[in-house]
Amino acid sequence: MSDLPRKAVTRTAKLAALPLGFAGRATWGLGKRIGGKSAELVAREVQQRTADQLFKVLGELKGGAMKLGQALSVFESALPEEVAGPYRAALTKLQEAAPPMPSGTVHAVLEERLGENWRELFLEFADTPSAAASIGQVHRAVWHDGRDVAVKVQYPGAGEALLSDLTQLSRFARVLGPLIPGMDIKPLITELRDRVSEELDYEQEARSQQDHAEEFADDPDVVIPEVVYQSDQVLVTEWMDGVPLADVIAEGTPEQRDRAGQLLARFLFSGPARTGLLHADPHPGNFRLLPPDEGSGGEDGEESRWRLGVLDFGTVDRLPGGLPQPIGDSLRLALEGEAAAVYELLREEGFVKESVDLDPDAVLDYLLPIIEPAQVEEFTFTRSWLRAQAAQIADLRSPAHQLGKQLNLPPAYLLIHRVTLSTIGVLCQLGATVRLRDELEAWLPGFLPEYEEEDAAREPVEDEREGVTPELVEDAPAGA
Repeated sequence: MSDLPRKAVTRTAKLAALPLGFAGRATWGLGKRIGGKSAELVAREVQQRTADQLFKVLGELKGGAMKLGQALSVFESALPEEVAGPYRAALTKLQEAAPPMPSGTVHAVLEERLGENWRELFLEFADTPSAAASIGQVHRAVWHDGRDVAVKVQYPGAGEALLSDLTQLSRFARVLGPLIPGMDIKPLITELRDRVSEELDYEQEARSQQDHAEEFADDPDVVIPEVVYQSDQVLVTEWMDGVPLADVIAEGTPEQRDRAGQLLARFLFSGPARTGLLHADPHPGNFRLLPPDEGSGGEDGEESRWRLGVLDFGTVDRLPGGLPQPIGDSLRLALEGEAAAVYELLREEGFVKESVDLDPDAVLDYLLPIIEPAQVEEFTFTRSWLRAQAAQIADLRSPAHQLGKQLNLPPAYLLIHRVTLSTIGVLCQLGATVRLRDELEAWLPGFLPEYEEEDAAREPVEDEREGVTPELVEDAPAGA
């Protein structure tokens, strides 16, 4: 049997205890204040206890509970600094590891899916998992042809657990709201629930990963492991070493942080243009920083030539034409100060409903702080900057909060929005200085005026920072 709790009553009881625990700690905090402790100190202690319980439960249950924890982990940068520490430690644990299932269960799954002689497919197989995540865990092995591989094994009952958890979590999403200021948790849970079938479909994941691996095969900056073998509930891919992005966040050099941030932004915007797919799970556990290959032109250890390794393509957004051009158009118009044009475009795309009438200048004022990284040649993403954005939106008295409540997020943009916010969260965790505008100009349709896009398509420009001449994709949309 798997150690993933499969009975709905067991999982529901654990999750239902969370809001009761929150309420109990609030009462405990009130008692402490009456007893003379300062409000600030009591609040910090309550936050600490809340973080410890919440993420302990989310990690133990795996399934949808841990999936929510991973999705929240990239937003710890938005927390006030005085309470971010307790969350940071607990959330980081969810990015790379969870309690593993017993080796006997792993063997049973492999025998069921690969056949009784499954061991003959491997020269070596490590029973101790190298990583355990929300719906499966990864074992390092050596394939029968000698290649080092990662064997991803899905937890038995993972689908049932995902749906049960997310349904239960949505019932008290309002209680979780204060954990991440300025963020509405319920739409996030709903969107995660809608993606359950994709997360469980290893055949679809294999296709998405292989599409990326083939497109980025000769890329000097981004590395995607090849798919070796796929079966129901089992996915075998080439093994990838490297420095986990969580380690770069914790102790990386400034050069490594900047390099990782630049490549993360590049992958976010170039992926849809090159593959028609958007990697939709950008938490640090899915990325590695890799040293340059021998003979690649970079000296050993030279951070400017390090590459970004990307893992886990279980959730993708299908964008055959690349990122929607209205994103680039509205961003360019906002930077040009064209309030009326931006407002009209947002209305056409459904961000402003027909029943709502807003002041175009107020909408532009709302957008400008958020798009600040695109206004300059390079921008340093920091936790303090993200906290300021989150605090402004979360402040019930602020004009930004009132206006934000009247805006709408069309379904077609929901996943793009979450991926963008998540990526910004990771960039702020890195504290990376990034030339974001370079990536927008290269890959985001509509960001450059049409005449500049045509010139860029005709004449590739040498990227002096990286020493790379970007290859133009023949079928890529304008601006790519």
